Amino acid sequence: MRKLKLQMQITLDGFVCGPNGEQDWVWLSPPDEVGFQKIVELADTSDTLLMGRKMTRQFIDHWENVADNMPDHPTNLLAKMIVDMRKITFSHTETNMEGRNLEVENGDLATTVEALKKESGKDILVYGGADFVSSLIDQDLIDEYYMIVNPVAIGKGLPIFNGRTVLKLENSVAFKSGKVLNTYLPVREN
Repeated sequence: MRKLKLQMQITLDGFVCGPNGEQDWVWLSPPDEVGFQKIVELADTSDTLLMGRKMTRQFIDHWENVADNMPDHPTNLLAKMIVDMRKITFSHTETNMEGRNLEVENGDLATTVEALKKESGKDILVYGGADFVSSLIDQDLIDEYYMIVNPVAIGKGLPIFNGRTVLKLENSVAFKSGKVLNTYLPVREN
């Protein structure tokens, strides 16, 4: 059975973006080749990417632009992987969105994710947005958490955890940039 893996940038004080969706703090640390390689390796373990409707348009436009028009950009390899990957955006309002390998899903989140996990193939990756990820966490659908902790606190913003979530630390890697990639598994009570 495929696993659903969450990769998120997060602040020291537990926010994934500012109150209005700001993520400028992600770029405060200098680029880190080792950290970026970890992101590429994680993406390579997956063949499906899930996301919420609110982030889809900007996300698709950005990565397709990098893949198509910026061959020398440091993120071009990741961009090509993302563009080629099957992408599913979950929406209650949209039935169709433009983007390569992009599908829109209007069905029940838990039912759809559980069905995707039973399909053959590589694992499933989630990048965001905050509300969508919160829904996945609330329904205990995430199997592995890859949290990139940034050395910054922003005071207020959007969290992804709405209540108590118990996780077990599996691995932690610190990068020269000051960011730390923590890998967690959920602690599920039987």
